[in-house]
Amino acid sequence: MKLHFHLIAAIVSALQDVFVDGRYADRVIEFHFKQHPKWGARDRRLFAESIYDIVRWWRWQWHLAGLPDPLCLDPAAITPQRVWHVWAAYWVDKGEFLPPFPEVAGFNPSNVTPLRGAKATPALRASVPDWLYELGRRELGGQWPAVLETLNLPADVFLRANELKITTADLKKRLAAEDIHANQISGLPGALRLTERKNVFQSAAFREGLFEVQDAASQRIAPFLQAGPGMKVIDACAGAGGKSLHLAALMKNKGRVIALDVHDFKLKELRKRAARAGADVIETRLLEDTKTIKRLAAHADRVLLDVPCSGLGVLRRNPDAKWKLSPEEIERLQKLQAEILASHSRMVKPGGKLVYATCSILPGENQKQIAAFLAANPDVWALEDELTLLPGGDNTGDGFYAARLARAT
Repeated sequence: MKLHFHLIAAIVSALQDVFVDGRYADRVIEFHFKQHPKWGARDRRLFAESIYDIVRWWRWQWHLAGLPDPLCLDPAAITPQRVWHVWAAYWVDKGEFLPPFPEVAGFNPSNVTPLRGAKATPALRASVPDWLYELGRRELGGQWPAVLETLNLPADVFLRANELKITTADLKKRLAAEDIHANQISGLPGALRLTERKNVFQSAAFREGLFEVQDAASQRIAPFLQAGPGMKVIDACAGAGGKSLHLAALMKNKGRVIALDVHDFKLKELRKRAARAGADVIETRLLEDTKTIKRLAAHADRVLLDVPCSGLGVLRRNPDAKWKLSPEEIERLQKLQAEILASHSRMVKPGGKLVYATCSILPGENQKQIAAFLAANPDVWALEDELTLLPGGDNTGDGFYAARLARAT
């Protein structure tokens, strides 16, 4: 494969953006695409795939480059020359030949094979921090190795048909006419999985609001809330509103969905998406203080709490998250989750229902949070059902958790 120097140099620069400057990989990729509008489809694909692959396997590729493991996340140690060698190790590990670039002239490809076969800790071989490997082992036990293996695979792309405008079967046909091919998912109405990655955001079907990009596991959360037409529903941690849009469709655009979030820029994006989707029942509100929660006390038939979490269930999509997380951050998130569950649950009417959800795979953010909440409120709340979705397997999507609670009348 012929490689252009400027493209590989851009990959090296982007990796420094991620590991030295702490930027997120998806935003770095988007930035570089805007900086290089003349790149063709091949260059864009090679750039994005290389970034995600190397970020996902950063610690392992750093090892294959012959660099000292303790320094793999030290910004001062991640020099341009070392990043070039990490890219070289990645390229050789793929079975490719190195180009005659001066930056990799000092790299010896013959060292990669012995380093690949050398004794390594499970955390190094799986390319995760030591603390995260031990945390996963403690919390998931025997399930952890298989889960970790899955989290190191690229994620599939799933779409959700906007059933306010089109059926899933008709969306599949419409996309095929635009050379975007997908298969329906058994047991998951509205879901399509792409057979090949495509930039679906450039399609006419997307511009017309016929679908949203949403993971298969995420598509299970809104139906789990059991919201129906005419209900008052609050999506209390709405973000950019993927689940708010799904709820509006399930409610057949009848009733009211109040989407709350602490970030106004996310709510602005939701308003754009709702207009495109024709979801007229969605109302956005900025959550600035506790007064908003108090004003909505006992207001809703249904409340969805898709709380801030570690995101460990979606590492296939956001592989750099494992390098940015820390035990202290997970502890902070668990405290925040408990606070949100205690305060926001007051918005549910007597006789109403609440769904607590995360995109985490850790029981400490999931089952243990619910157990503690129920123990503190035994006469008010009861557990109706739980979803525990580990990445891969029958689920095919990301890792998610959801618990549906019923409030006493």
